[in-house]
Amino acid sequence: MSDVTNTRNGGPVHRRWNPVELTARCTAAFHAWWARRHGHAPPAHDTGGARPPSAAAGGSVLWRMRTTVRDEPGALAALCTALAGLRVDILSLQTHPLGEDTVDEFLLRAPEGTDLVAAVSLAGGTDTWTERADAHDLVDAPTRVLGLAARTAQDAAELPLALRQLLGRCTIRSRPATSVGGRRVPEEGLLEDTVIRLRAPEGGVITVERPYPPFTPTEFARARALVELDARLGPRIPRGRDVLTLPEGGTVSVRRADTGDLAAARAMHERCSPETLRMRYHGPVGDADRYLNHLLSPRFGRTLAAQTASGRVVGLGHLLWDGDETEVALVVEDAWQRRGIGAELLARLVAMAAEDGCARVYAVTQASNTGMVAAMRGLGLPLDYQVEEGTLVITARLDAVTGRHVPGEREHGERIGRS
Repeated sequence: MSDVTNTRNGGPVHRRWNPVELTARCTAAFHAWWARRHGHAPPAHDTGGARPPSAAAGGSVLWRMRTTVRDEPGALAALCTALAGLRVDILSLQTHPLGEDTVDEFLLRAPEGTDLVAAVSLAGGTDTWTERADAHDLVDAPTRVLGLAARTAQDAAELPLALRQLLGRCTIRSRPATSVGGRRVPEEGLLEDTVIRLRAPEGGVITVERPYPPFTPTEFARARALVELDARLGPRIPRGRDVLTLPEGGTVSVRRADTGDLAAARAMHERCSPETLRMRYHGPVGDADRYLNHLLSPRFGRTLAAQTASGRVVGLGHLLWDGDETEVALVVEDAWQRRGIGAELLARLVAMAAEDGCARVYAVTQASNTGMVAAMRGLGLPLDYQVEEGTLVITARLDAVTGRHVPGEREHGERIGRS
């Protein structure tokens, strides 16, 4: 993810890579751009900052609140008494021991306009933090954690998303196993105020950051347990596959792919024309294979593969976490283009993004890439177009997905079976 920003659609975004300037400068610039893209992070999910409507009749609102109190008899009782005096309903409570202090985390239903911070401050609470909650937060903590563990157990790509839901609004990045502040991240990880660093199962470092509040040792232990579960289970992706009937009558299967498909993906690159690879990777054609290991890694997103009956991979679609945005990218082997494969892969990727709570997805391409432009238009979603330094960025807003069939689901049984 690039550290350079510009303005798109009225707000700050990450600068897109310029293929024309790239070719003119040198291959090294392309490598530098790619290195910055290793900051993929999962999208905002159910912990975003949007203000939900009132949680109940009578103008009451759900809140999440954290406050620090002395770990001594009567401290928690004083807080609860102060909240009860304001007719605040305590729905759940978790405690995070900190030695002489305790961080108390509440889920509250409070009358509209209640000054929670002032109330708990008078009752002895300090470093108080509040955030609007929603119905997702009504699930008790053990049930929530078990659900996240089950999702992670089924799919390695769920780990970043599970960490996001476990720890709230935060940014998660996967980095190479380099030293931090002159020291190597130990096996047990590091907790540093608002930053958690954990050793990734594949040997890198998973960094979790949020501006506020600081992580507690309890949260650190939960995150570490989830990563340890992922490490014990090893590489895994859902093994189901759908059979897609092509317009001319043939079929291909669509399935999830990961780094185990690296050899098949490279073989597909060898069968692709230089123009197809240039359209997809925007840079020197000879460098295309260099990025496949990253693209296929579940740490940075999800990949779908289109496969023939003989086992040959003829198309790849990638859904990549890019900060608070989500990128989609496609490549289809020349001999299999214009058969609807790219559109099908794209529709399924968008369905995944919508299911994971993404507000929008974007594709970085060129105006001459008519196949990608047509596929984005075929989603039937609101699109924004922006030209950035010679590169076309097409953004699809996914709020329109709610209330209708999910993109990628066909009306008349086009998906003829599951194996």
